[in-house]
Amino acid sequence: MERVFTRAAIFALTLLVVTAGLGLWLGDLHGVTDPAILRWGTVHRLTGVLTALVVVLVNSLTVTYFIGTGRWCREVVEAYGLDEAFIARTTKLKRSAFPYALVGMLAIVAIVALGGAADPAAGRKGSSNWVTPHLLGGLGLGALIAVCFQSQLPVIRRQHELIDDVMAEVRRVRQSRGLDTDAPPA
Repeated sequence: MERVFTRAAIFALTLLVVTAGLGLWLGDLHGVTDPAILRWGTVHRLTGVLTALVVVLVNSLTVTYFIGTGRWCREVVEAYGLDEAFIARTTKLKRSAFPYALVGMLAIVAIVALGGAADPAAGRKGSSNWVTPHLLGGLGLGALIAVCFQSQLPVIRRQHELIDDVMAEVRRVRQSRGLDTDAPPA
């Protein structure tokens, strides 16, 4: 999971940088009539949507991973009568990862909302007043998303270590019962 998460997070951050770079290159599109530049504005919007989906997906990977492995841990502990401290550890890890995933998702939603408010193509009055908040929010919240990804990674590593610890204990129990130690836990 660590490799998958890392690669997905790097991809999401790359998309975030590309989208921000395109927006910085375009600048304020209010009053622009050149169709070529306006087409690039559409590219910026579509890239932003793709970026938002990928950022939510990466954070969802964390949520899904902890829900799934937490459930697995509980079932294995109950099936083998293992120390319930494993369940407490996985719960604690899940609770430490979820806030970062949630903040990362909310941050990208905020960037998109600010972008929508600043979009001259929407035809709303006062959208030009939102250009600077979108710029500053995009940069600041983009950095926050990077921090959230970086904060999730060590928790994912610790969860993987917990899984290894559970598997070692399962092997010990199976060996003490004269069972096959290469079989996966039921």
